[in-house]
Amino acid sequence: MRKIHGHGGFSFHLSMFLLNIYTSHCMPSATVHLVIPCYQESGRIGPFLAELCEVVHDLGGVTIQVVEDGSDAAEAARMREIIAPLCLVHEHLHPPLFLPQNLGKGGAVYAGWDQAPEVDWLAFVDADGSCSATEVAHLIRLAREQPRPETALFASRWDQTSPRVQRQWKRRLMGRIFGTLVATLLRIPIHDSQCGLKLIPRTAYQRISPTLHIHGFAFDVELLAALHDSGCEFEEVSIAWHETPGGHVHLIRDSFRMARDVLAIRKRRLRHAPAGGV
Repeated sequence: MRKIHGHGGFSFHLSMFLLNIYTSHCMPSATVHLVIPCYQESGRIGPFLAELCEVVHDLGGVTIQVVEDGSDAAEAARMREIIAPLCLVHEHLHPPLFLPQNLGKGGAVYAGWDQAPEVDWLAFVDADGSCSATEVAHLIRLAREQPRPETALFASRWDQTSPRVQRQWKRRLMGRIFGTLVATLLRIPIHDSQCGLKLIPRTAYQRISPTLHIHGFAFDVELLAALHDSGCEFEEVSIAWHETPGGHVHLIRDSFRMARDVLAIRKRRLRHAPAGGV
């Protein structure tokens, strides 16, 4: 550690004390726009959104926006009833974005991200609360503290034997198969590409957004591949996950769709890769 000589007086220590206070409380933190993609989620989002608004308030510099992905009029009305009172209390909760038609989870996430072109970080979290508000706040803090602000952070449930990760057996199986498929076909070193909490540097997203075409459940994989190919580093962060019943994923149908999308991503990468690449 480098020593400072000749500054041992009271005035110096007072100056350092005041500087530390300013740095920790007055310097602006990196801003985050957190999107919650929703499709028929009015029955599950309420308690989670309320808790998230409270937790995020203490962080500062974080905005939240629910993106309703083309649900019917009755569902949209229920979402308005849930969100409107919270918007009155929490100024960091933006009015919801209602998409005229269902684009898929990825389409909803990207539509929300495009509403915040000036923030430092873009994020999304699933609406069901399987990932708690506390875990969301933890990942945001890590993003702000990391020495490399261009590194994307992906939450991970890879340690499936941990009591902190509670999932149905069929989803565990689906996750392992899909993770193996991604690692084998795309050669990307990641254990859990599908966890529903991610933070992406906004500048990295803007570089790759024109190349993103998949809007379904496999959008995470295309996003990951595009980040990887653009040179953006990423880290997996283990989180607690308590699965909430009532999701819209169908084991067989969606597994085939996601496998099809992974093959399409691989084909596109091979077509654009330099000789000896992917």
